[in-house]
Amino acid sequence: MKGWVRIPALVAVLAMLMSPMASAADAPPTVKLSKSQAGTGGSITVTGGGWRARALLMILICGRSVPSTGVTGGTNSCANADGRAVTTDAEGRFSRRLPVAEPPVPCPCVVHVATVTGAKAEADAIFQVAGHAVEPLPAEPAGGRLSVLTDTRLDGSGGLLTWFGAPPARTLVFTVGNVGTSAVKNPLFQVGTSHGVFAPQWQEQQWRGTIQPGRKARIELPVELAAGAHGDYTVALKYGGKVMAEQPWGVGRPWGVTLFWILVCLVVPAAVFRVGMAVVDRVRPRQSARRRGFRLPEAALRLPGLKPRQEARHALSSPPSTLPWFTPDNDPGTAGRLSAPHDDSPTSPTTPTRKGPP
Repeated sequence: MKGWVRIPALVAVLAMLMSPMASAADAPPTVKLSKSQAGTGGSITVTGGGWRARALLMILICGRSVPSTGVTGGTNSCANADGRAVTTDAEGRFSRRLPVAEPPVPCPCVVHVATVTGAKAEADAIFQVAGHAVEPLPAEPAGGRLSVLTDTRLDGSGGLLTWFGAPPARTLVFTVGNVGTSAVKNPLFQVGTSHGVFAPQWQEQQWRGTIQPGRKARIELPVELAAGAHGDYTVALKYGGKVMAEQPWGVGRPWGVTLFWILVCLVVPAAVFRVGMAVVDRVRPRQSARRRGFRLPEAALRLPGLKPRQEARHALSSPPSTLPWFTPDNDPGTAGRLSAPHDDSPTSPTTPTRKGPP
């Protein structure tokens, strides 16, 4: 019975220990500044926490913005040339010095921190650039206002032509709702694609239709990259000068192009070699059959004063020399003997002798 009592107690203790960790993971990222105001040419220290571990962040000073509404007009309202990049540590914290520069639009200003790659996250801190113009924020237009209600996604897939370098294409699908008081007719969206840390390239695309107040609509917009594009891209959606959503897009490498160049490097040298050999066979002089069949012996006798043709004629007309050990004149015992040996001795017992008259 005591064991059953201890189990709920252990569960409660574990829940108490895990609750701070869960709340810390769910907390939004934060940004803090060492100074709330500084002039151009100075610098401030920007610190933050609650970000993803090992995340790449971009720090900018942006005008015509407040933390409650975000950066109006996107990064076009920021001093992009004087921005700084920083990578968070294993616990999601960072610290970076930022030079103070005037944004291209009047204040109110903020220090804007946002992720460059991966899941989107951003945070703003109020900052005043000393000596920079300050103007009230533009009033929001009365009437219809669109808001993204669902997560964006990219529909479609690459084909065989994409594998060989054709432009990758997808369809950006999302759902928007009209949270204003009047209808929105034929809304004009801006779709931008960015690669790495580069700024998006925006293209205007108009959706045909009318969205009544309190209604929602499913929007589909085409997205296309340049030919041969590959790597990690980000598709951003903007409406009314404000970025509404971002969607990562991983584009595979066109391996067909690589295979094509490998085949070119193998086939072209082989073809050039074959053509060269054919040209050599065509222009090489042909030897006559007589010259190919007639060869002088290497040990031919060269007589002084004779030309090569006379030497060859003399070599053909001269009889072949007999080997010295077969020459009859060189054997003293057989000198002058050209027939089989016979016995002419007068004392031969087998030869009868004949006595003549005395």
